[in-house]
Amino acid sequence: MKILLVEDDDRIAKPLAEELHHQGYVVDLAEDGIEGWEWAQMVEYDLILLDIMLPRLDGIRLCKRLRNVKYKGFILMLTARDTLNDKIIGLDAGADDYLIKPFELEELAARIRALLRRPPEMRSQALSYGQIELDSHLHIATYNGRDLTLTPKEFLLLQCFLEYPKQVFTRRKLLERLWEIDSLSGEGTIKTHINNLRQKIVSVGGDRKIIETVYGVGYRLGKE
Repeated sequence: MKILLVEDDDRIAKPLAEELHHQGYVVDLAEDGIEGWEWAQMVEYDLILLDIMLPRLDGIRLCKRLRNVKYKGFILMLTARDTLNDKIIGLDAGADDYLIKPFELEELAARIRALLRRPPEMRSQALSYGQIELDSHLHIATYNGRDLTLTPKEFLLLQCFLEYPKQVFTRRKLLERLWEIDSLSGEGTIKTHINNLRQKIVSVGGDRKIIETVYGVGYRLGKE
């Protein structure tokens, strides 16, 4: 697996690159956003570790640029900014995950493994089901041409259902897929997000039964 680390702080970059090497990854290191962009044009990376505060080209703009040219690998953002708005900005720019500095190497390694375990289908760009259309890289979802204004987790839930339209997901399975190592989230979180997602589909003219409850089991896409 090939990883690009874009980080300008040597105190973080060099030990992290060495640790990733020890774990068996091939790692290239870029010290600013422009250098990271140039590396990404030359090499096909499975994952990019991307600091937000970078010289010459910041991580948010680099992330958007990568998604605009259809980079299909995973992007994990590293930042000292710990506010909900900053997280949403990063995810909306196209990041797959977000880790706050300072972090433990064990947690970063777990997040990397979680991302790389995701099936190749999760890297696809455009998905559709009935009147629903979703673009995972542009972070756009619509119903019958009308925009669905979704939170990052609602977007990921909808994406998960569209990728596997015939599969029934238990709450536990959805929790594992979308909140991988966040032990503070419980199965009630899934119910809340499902209900919110249904309400937003209804608000643009859809049927809440598009996300069907399979009683005693979980959820799946219903018939339109």
